[in-house]
This record gives sequence, C-alpha cells and structure tokens, in this order.
Amino acid sequence: MTFEELFETIKSRKDSSADGSYTASLFQKGISKISQKVGEEGTEVVVAALSQSNERLIEEISDLTYHVMVLMAYKGLTLEDILKELESRKR
Repeated sequence: MTFEELFETIKSRKDSSADGSYTASLFQKGISKISQKVGEEGTEVVVAALSQSNERLIEEISDLTYHVMVLMAYKGLTLEDILKELESRKR
C-alpha cells in the first residue's frame, strides 16, 4: 500500500457511517479525539524509540502516520500540501 492509497481510503471514510470502521468513528468524534490520538501516538513513538525494539517502533510510527493522515483529511489538507511545504524547506 502506498501513502496515496492509504490517504484515499481514509478520505473515503470521512462521510460514511461508523459501522465497524474505526476511521469513520474518529471522524464522527471530531477534531478533539483525532488530535488526542495524534498526541498519544506521538508519545508512543518516543517511548518505542527510547526503550523498545525496532519492530515496536515501526508499529508506532505506522499508528502515528495513520492518525496524522486522519487529521489531515479532517482538516481538508492533502498529501500535496505537505510535500509542497517540505519542498519549500530544501536549501
């Protein structure tokens, strides 16, 4: 799966019912819950980096990436927005 495919899947759940979809349930809970999850996952990445295996770190980075993409979709941002910003930081 590519980042683009994952992001498209996440966006497709934005306006759907939560019937068994964790992503749809996050969208329904709103920005506070989504932001809370991003914060929790960020902390878990730090803990994994400092004291856990690389396998656990990969899992936590994956969780953080997913939740950041949910946040982006909620706020109407695109992958291109992020890539453009990163490109602007090149020296």
